Amino acid sequence: MSSRRTVSLITLGCARNEVDSEELAARLEAAGWRMGDDDPDVVVVNTCGFIDSAKKDSIDTLLAAADSGAKVVAAGCMAERYGDQLAGALPEAAVISFDDYTEIGARLDDVLAGRPLVPHSPRDRRTLLPISPVERSAAHAHIPGHGAGADDALPEGVAPASGPRTLRKRLSGGPVASLKLASGCDRRCTFCAIPAFRGSYVSRHPDDLVAEARWLAEQGVRELVLVSENSTSYGKDMGDLRALEKLLPRLAGVDGVERVRVSYLQPAELRPGLLDVIAATEGVAPYFDLSFQHASGPVLRRMRRFGDPVRFLDLLARIRERAPEAGVRSNFIVGFPGETHGQFEELVGFLEEARLDVVGVFGYSDEEGTEAYDFDGKLDQDTIDERVAALTELAEELTAQRAEERIGDDLEVLIEEDLGDGGYEGRAAHQGPEVDGAVTVQGIGLVPGQIVQAVAVDSEGVDLIARIKAGT
Repeated sequence: MSSRRTVSLITLGCARNEVDSEELAARLEAAGWRMGDDDPDVVVVNTCGFIDSAKKDSIDTLLAAADSGAKVVAAGCMAERYGDQLAGALPEAAVISFDDYTEIGARLDDVLAGRPLVPHSPRDRRTLLPISPVERSAAHAHIPGHGAGADDALPEGVAPASGPRTLRKRLSGGPVASLKLASGCDRRCTFCAIPAFRGSYVSRHPDDLVAEARWLAEQGVRELVLVSENSTSYGKDMGDLRALEKLLPRLAGVDGVERVRVSYLQPAELRPGLLDVIAATEGVAPYFDLSFQHASGPVLRRMRRFGDPVRFLDLLARIRERAPEAGVRSNFIVGFPGETHGQFEELVGFLEEARLDVVGVFGYSDEEGTEAYDFDGKLDQDTIDERVAALTELAEELTAQRAEERIGDDLEVLIEEDLGDGGYEGRAAHQGPEVDGAVTVQGIGLVPGQIVQAVAVDSEGVDLIARIKAGT
């Protein structure tokens, strides 16, 4: 076996996967592996298995990694969801489960030595934890991205002997990092397979989150993006539905942290107290990533979700009453089984009134293991594609108009990148990382991680162009 033992990690999918990869990187270094993308011995692909396009991207990435001549390991959601089925269809890659993460160094040793891994059979990870949320903290099931467990045997020097332990290695620089609030989901949306392969909802302890936030701040992070499958459920398994309201001021108070942002809020669970904390707490971005998914009441009920245009518009009005400058984004599924033309037009009408900053549009696709997979009333693909195209075109127009409305507004811009020639790219409080718009400013001597006071002077689509205010 080669003495180099070098591994490259490729991460696909969402920010939650990025956090999982950084835990894997820490475990691998603790086991004696060296991280490196230059001619690695093993390539680990942290796959995404949410929708068909993500699964195709994962397969293509695994095949490309195999073509490099390195040993290839499939990890992540697609590997967990399909297990031995994926291994049989893709012999180029060894397949591991979330349960292998605590021994990831040994698993890669096996792969490098040519010892075959026995891939797991797919199963519903919700069965690994008690049904009652408050009983889950005592259960023994590895949850990726939650750091070191109490029973983890880690090499000396990796983590303190007691107290909150940060088990994470940053794989990319920059002043923004995700912080995983929780994993899993207890909702039963009829279109979503995530609960089956990610498991039931489990919150991380607030002290662990604050400790990791301090560690991230020491690494130069200035903005924390709180991620989970459903952030509004945070704390329910700890017996405290107000846990997120209490946590946000603690995180915003960590030395070095300038901004805290919460992602993935369920509209039906956004309690008035939490809304107030997000809208009005210093250091917390007035930013609402609301999971509407649709606007028609009958479609939402078939999705096993709740709401309608009146309720959603009322929620948006309450948000803007408290924070007129708040950023709001959401995703929508069109072509859901049984969606009529009238129900699609109801969604169109909602978007025209909602004034959202960012809109993601997805066409419905069948996912194995979901309730909707067996629904009647499936729309033909041409109809779904037509509705996706129409709503996407409308969304681009409406979000560009919303950006225009912000011209003249004061902005606090977190500088993220030096573009050269005196130009810098960053984001204001109403803009989330990667998926939302950005702000371009001109300046001299700015550095990533710096926050500057600026005023929006123009817009290009969802992006803003700003001028730094005098004296900043």
